[in-house]
Parts: sequence; structure tokens; C-alpha cells
Amino acid sequence: MRKQFAVIGLGRFGSSVCRELYKLGHDVLAIDMNEEKVNNLTQFSTHSVIANGTDENALQSLGIRNFDFVNVAIGDNIQSSILCTLILKEMGVTNVWVKAQNYYHHRVLEKIGADRIVHPEQDMGIRIAQHIVSEKIIDYIELSDEYSIVELIATEKVSGKSLAQLDIRAKFGCTILAIKRDKDINISPFPSSLIEEKDILIVIGHKNDLKRFEEEGL
Repeated sequence: MRKQFAVIGLGRFGSSVCRELYKLGHDVLAIDMNEEKVNNLTQFSTHSVIANGTDENALQSLGIRNFDFVNVAIGDNIQSSILCTLILKEMGVTNVWVKAQNYYHHRVLEKIGADRIVHPEQDMGIRIAQHIVSEKIIDYIELSDEYSIVELIATEKVSGKSLAQLDIRAKFGCTILAIKRDKDINISPFPSSLIEEKDILIVIGHKNDLKRFEEEGL
């Protein structure tokens, strides 16, 4: 379903969000005070506007409260990020996602009602670290302090075996959500589904169980 998004702050993170949303076919309003940054996003947004994200009148004139999601991606100016978020919530914007710089910034954003707070550098750092320490890990998504989703490469050890034979849930407490093979993806595979070497297994579970499965099961 086509949705309406606004992105305030067009640094590297904000620009990436704009480009991807636009590529996915959504309406995107790109906002920044820097004319050059706004011009760079003209081809990758439905509308691009030079405006101050802390100017309530400017935001009202853009009809910002009518957007499905507003992403506050203001860079190093924490004060502007907080003020912009506060204005958006007071205006009645339903979904405000905000990029946080640090723990204290995160705490303040929570207090003023940000709907989702993201730490792109921290999240990417975790995913890269997980990939570095194991050749079997392709990607890593942290769901909470205890649970994660990982993409693991199937080895020769499990090749030709079915999910029922491996009995991963009983042995390791993990669940295979999908199996990717080349360009095909098998969502919610059956117990009879066979695994081939170099398949990518998308697995959810407790971090300790996932680690044990990676080390002992593959």
C-alpha cells in the first residue's frame, strides 16, 4: 500500500531513508535547511523542500500532520532533533521515528513521546561485528536484549537433511522462519523441506540458542 512519508534532515542517514522509500514506491517529502542537500534529493523524492524542522509554522504549511510517518533524521544538533520531535507530537503526528545520537538523547526522546527511536550506527556496528566473528553469519537483526534473527549459511553437515531430521527447535530452541536458495525463498518451510549446502537459513531465537546452533548444529 502506498504511504506518505516525510524525512526531516537529509544527511547520509536521512538521504538513504528517502531514496529507499521512494524506490519502494511511496510518497516522500524531503525536508532540510540546506539547499544543496534538498536539491540532491529532488530525483529521489516526491517533493523536496527547504525548511527548518523546528519551525512549527513551516511544518504546518507543509501539512506534516497528514503524513503516515515522519522520520526525524537531524544530524548532530540534538536540541533541534528534540524540538522537532516535540513539535510533531504536539501537532498530532501519529508515527514519529527519530534518529538518536546517544543514550541521553534516546531518554529525552522517549519522554516526549517519540514512537520509534533508532541508532543506525550502533545497529550497523552490531551487525558488522556479528558478521566478522563468524563466516556462517550473513546478517543479524537484534529484536531485544535476548532475542535476535540471524541469516546463517547451511554447511555440508546439514546438506540433504530435512527440517524434521534436524529437529532444530527441540535440540536448540530455535525456529527456522525461511530458507533462501539463490533467488527463491521458502517462507514457513514444512518439516519435510530439505536443506542444501549454501542455503541461507533465516532463524529466530534466544541469542544463546542461536550461538549454540551456529556452533554445534551447522
